[in-house]
Amino acid sequence: QVQLVESGGGLVQAGGSLRLSCAASGRTFINYAMGWFRQAPGKEREFVASVSWSGRNTDYSDSVKGRFTISRDTAKNTVYLQMNSLKPEDTAVYYCAANYGLVVTTGSRYWGQGTQVTVSS
Repeated sequence: QVQLVESGGGLVQAGGSLRLSCAASGRTFINYAMGWFRQAPGKEREFVASVSWSGRNTDYSDSVKGRFTISRDTAKNTVYLQMNSLKPEDTAVYYCAANYGLVVTTGSRYWGQGTQVTVSS
């Protein structure tokens, strides 16, 4: 059974940092892109960042570019999201996703259960 398990969410003040982790298990993830999405109350799920299987290619939404960094440990089947300079508008449930190929989308095959990130002003 494939599982993506997120951890690392919590409450932080504006300007602070958090590091999210997503541990994948249940199959080999060779040639799977992995990434992060988020969903705030009353809003649609939106793309945050993605990383290719090799880790060499990354992509970010404009809203987090320069503040967030995605990375991947293929040996551990784990992807990370380092979030710095957090803003109240970053408050959301953050979801990990995995999808075969080069990109992750809202139609990705595998999803985690989500972890809450709350940024206070």
